[in-house]
Amino acid sequence: MTTVTMPVALVGDGLRVPCVDGRERPYLSFDAATSTSALPGVLDAVEAFVPWYSGACHGAGYKSQASALAYDGARLAALAFAERGAGSGDEAVFCRNTTEAIYQLACRLGLSRDDVVVTTVAEHHANRLPWAWAATCRYVECGKDGTFTAEDVAAALGRRPRPRLLAITGASHVTGWLPPLDDIIAAAHHRGIPVFVDAAQLAPHRPLPAEADFLAWSGHKMYAPFGTGVLVGPRRVLAAGDWFPAAAVSGPVPGDTRPTARREPAEAGSPNVIGAVALRAAIGALEDIGWPAITSHDRRIAAALRRGLAGIPGVRLLGPDPGTKTLPVAAFTVDGVPDALVAARLAAEDAIGVRHGHLQARPFLTRLLGLGPEGAGERAPRGRMSAMPGAIRVSAGINTSGEDVVRLLGAVARLATGDPPVRYRRDPSTGDFYPAVAGGRAR
Repeated sequence: MTTVTMPVALVGDGLRVPCVDGRERPYLSFDAATSTSALPGVLDAVEAFVPWYSGACHGAGYKSQASALAYDGARLAALAFAERGAGSGDEAVFCRNTTEAIYQLACRLGLSRDDVVVTTVAEHHANRLPWAWAATCRYVECGKDGTFTAEDVAAALGRRPRPRLLAITGASHVTGWLPPLDDIIAAAHHRGIPVFVDAAQLAPHRPLPAEADFLAWSGHKMYAPFGTGVLVGPRRVLAAGDWFPAAAVSGPVPGDTRPTARREPAEAGSPNVIGAVALRAAIGALEDIGWPAITSHDRRIAAALRRGLAGIPGVRLLGPDPGTKTLPVAAFTVDGVPDALVAARLAAEDAIGVRHGHLQARPFLTRLLGLGPEGAGERAPRGRMSAMPGAIRVSAGINTSGEDVVRLLGAVARLATGDPPVRYRRDPSTGDFYPAVAGGRAR
């Protein structure tokens, strides 16, 4: 294994952007939980492959064969990353992203409204809506800190009717909290219930749970932003059921086992070979860095973020206690300041990019904000997103340094206690704020 010094630079680090005071500052992304920039080695792999790119389906030309081999190699790399060997009976299906992967699985399982899927209130909308669309959901509730126990999940699994599936996040994309997956998966399997893990947040930070029956994750969150997601599960299941409508155009027949660029029924149309090449390169890069180094770096950054935010007057850290071990992800609010204005000021005044709003987890966020299970304001009036409760989320990656955290905390502390240096206008339809320029017009 190559010795790698953390943090690791990403493509685009250090780019300078204009701020409202007329100065340019190095852009600092604290939005890795949404999407990441590319690792240099990933971009190198893509640039090296592009001259060899061709259609990977049934082409006899040299470049077509090269593309087919690259695509198949990426599939094997994805299986290995999920700790599935070539003889495991599992398959890796390439999708556009995690959300599409979950819809694909919902279709393949042949669910109906009479079927129950157990999931939790802490999920990303992507791991709630597909199951609500395909079946009946039974939700595991969380505490005020946004956590739940393996016993809470087991209780939901033990109720009648018996669930067809447990669908659970590998890590909260809002608070960074890590559910006790090993115990949860064991509880489900003890009852004969298969488990799907949404590993979109987990994949760049920790090894994937080998005991999960199904997994999905996305390259764009693990330093390969070229549009590929992965669904992994038993081939006997993934080859059955219906196809998700997005893929319901001509594709190969189920059971096609030709060795060259064998395509899954879900992978209709021309495959995203470049995205697959990028994903394989990202997997290799993370393996070179090594999970011990990544985990150690994550814990240092997470502790600095959570303790630092909790110590700023007027800032409320959401989720578990600051001392809890989490991914380097934290959500917070600032007393008396809308979340959208906090995000706008960090961007316009300090060149810091964060995420704000309901964070694609509206039911979960309303609980973290203390608004109750129903969540006052959970549904915003039409055209009034400004009425929607929200929070600010900061999330770090392998390129985040301790100095970056200090810069972020200083900016948050300044805006938590001081007035904006310029006037901001709010768009009532989106709820977003924009700095005003001379003459009072929004920029």
